[in-house]
Amino acid sequence: MKTSRFEDVGSEFESLAEEAKVDLPLEQTSAWEVFDWAVGGRLPWRKLVWLVDGEPRAFLTATKMRGRGFTYLWAKHGPVWAGPTPSAREEAAFRSDLVRVVRSIEPEVDFVRLHAHHRAGDLRELLQSVTYDRTVVLDLRKDADALLASMKKRGRRDVRKAMRDESLVAADETENAHAVFGELYELLVETGERDSFGILPQETYEAMLVGLGPEHCRLYTVRREGRPLCWGIVTTTASQATYYYAASNDEGRKAGAPDLLVFAMARFLRERGIESFDLMGIDSERAPQLAGVRGFKTKFSEEIAEVPGAWDVPVSRLRYEALVKALAAKRWATAKLDSVRQRLRGDSEDQDS
Repeated sequence: MKTSRFEDVGSEFESLAEEAKVDLPLEQTSAWEVFDWAVGGRLPWRKLVWLVDGEPRAFLTATKMRGRGFTYLWAKHGPVWAGPTPSAREEAAFRSDLVRVVRSIEPEVDFVRLHAHHRAGDLRELLQSVTYDRTVVLDLRKDADALLASMKKRGRRDVRKAMRDESLVAADETENAHAVFGELYELLVETGERDSFGILPQETYEAMLVGLGPEHCRLYTVRREGRPLCWGIVTTTASQATYYYAASNDEGRKAGAPDLLVFAMARFLRERGIESFDLMGIDSERAPQLAGVRGFKTKFSEEIAEVPGAWDVPVSRLRYEALVKALAAKRWATAKLDSVRQRLRGDSEDQDS
């Protein structure tokens, strides 16, 4: 009979992970804490190791998040497992131990958001966010020619076309991020309106760039005659990079600037010793909302990677079910109000005509 328990290891978290030959994603390292401290409503939480028969089996740290009327822990890209991929039973045992720990030390927490390899009865779809369990990861161990050759035919064509346009200039603007991000944010506003998604306040992106610093967060752009056409924020560890945020305007899309940006970022990152570049999510059964980005991202690789998606794990089931019902009621009311507004707008247009 195996025994398991959590231990709060504090500052030893990363050294213990290294000893266990665990490659922590950025969100599971102390570097992410600086970003958490800089954003309102977030606080770094504990650093836990799950021990099975006294040996480290999984590592997890989380951010304590405060929403409107609820509190949760967000273990982004965690837990990180030492050794082989866990079985469904092992993941369930991990979560059972974790819920007990959270209940004892953080009774106000309503749920924990974390990643899992296997579906299970204690896992719930995310309350207010979109996860992904399929993504595109570029192998940056390949040189530029080999990377280009590994793309789909459409991807090679679009990248080469953009590269032939000498008016398009790709650059690493990380060191000048504070001075240029104001004008870049305008592209994000345009992108959000065009593609119908919400964006964060400008200060949040700037806090990310400053808090993570150039070692862990890079800003890349494509400009034409000095005008920004598209940009991307990429987070990095010693070996991994993730395409976190992106924006583009209509001029840039027509010119193929986003295609040039992805290829240029891959080359810039490879020069920094990065070995893999995650384009961060495409659609799946759980994430149909991401269908719009699949065509763009998949042309850069013939392969699609399956990754553990995020789930909510209720700590207080009663409070969690109340949250689900309250959110459903809010969405219903919002949809009803939008319907009324559209009808009134249509009546007004009929009268004007």
